[in-house]
Amino acid sequence: MENLSGEQQKKRKSSAIKKLAILTGGGDCPGLNAVIRAAVKTACYRGIEVVGIQDGFRGAVEGDFRTLGFKDVSGILPRGGTILGTTNRDNPFAYSVQVEGTRQIQDRSDEVMDRFKAEGIDALITIGGDGSLSIAQEFAKKGLNVVGVPKTIDNDLMATDLTFGFQTAVATAQDALDRLHTTAESHHRIMILEVMGRYAGWIALYAGVAGGADVILIPEVPYQLESIAKAVKRRADQGKHFSIIVVAEGAKPLGGEMVVERTVPGRTDPIKLGGIGAKLAADLEKLTAIESRVTVLGHLQRGGSPIAVDRVLSTRYGVAAVEAVLDKDYGMMVALQGQDIVRVPIKEAVHQLKKIKSDDPVLLAARSMGIEFGD
Repeated sequence: MENLSGEQQKKRKSSAIKKLAILTGGGDCPGLNAVIRAAVKTACYRGIEVVGIQDGFRGAVEGDFRTLGFKDVSGILPRGGTILGTTNRDNPFAYSVQVEGTRQIQDRSDEVMDRFKAEGIDALITIGGDGSLSIAQEFAKKGLNVVGVPKTIDNDLMATDLTFGFQTAVATAQDALDRLHTTAESHHRIMILEVMGRYAGWIALYAGVAGGADVILIPEVPYQLESIAKAVKRRADQGKHFSIIVVAEGAKPLGGEMVVERTVPGRTDPIKLGGIGAKLAADLEKLTAIESRVTVLGHLQRGGSPIAVDRVLSTRYGVAAVEAVLDKDYGMMVALQGQDIVRVPIKEAVHQLKKIKSDDPVLLAARSMGIEFGD
């Protein structure tokens, strides 16, 4: 049972929360269903009706709701993805609609507010990254009772030590590196693994250290190709005729730009990164004369069953989000700080991205072991 103060107990008894909505926004990641399960079970045990909003904020605009009860969340803890569906488009404040054959952008946020009122929804739990939580923050400004849960495999949200899904993505990348090692050593090649992370290098750094990479390239440390080539040749001189490189999709050369695959209009962030691995492989082959191969891990990092640490973190987040609703502590995001789940204003989580600092202990440990970062 929760250890509540008398004041908290009075507040919750008088909160009169009858109906709670939940949505998942942005890219999918392992642990989403675990959050949904924990939130639904916590709310239902307290007699609160829960509705799930389908496909992120699109469902909020279109009124695509479904009731969620104990039966609906049974067995979903180990499942990847989200039973509610998600999207990284369909911002209600800039909603794309077709009008007489022409695509127009409209502000549909007032319709969402009216729909929630008509449905008797007292509060909304938004599970998402910086894009979805930024939208939630805008709704909070309009008077919607919102609580956020931090979700992204990129681990780039401020105000929280960890986002759920990150550790599973790292484990997936580490497993790929373990497998690439045998091929690299057998064929005396440079093997490059391109991982996600957008503008932050958390996945690349942690997976690179866990998977024994020789070179780790991250957006926070612009690289010089010559430095990487020297590290590869140095290994060859030591009798190590292969090298393992992990490169974050947002990594870039000193004085250069990120490699953009294409732009995707309508997304919160329209830039789709991709291609740095192939470019790096081609450049290194020219400089080192060593055969180079690239593996792009891509959406494999988002899929599959969450590992234990993400299941536990997701569960704690789901419970804590409902508790914040019961306390009427709106406009807040639940966050992990140290070993504790705390509440922080959503605006503190989305005002800028959390990037790797030069004194990060994992980065320093990697440098101490001689891992090359290209600078």
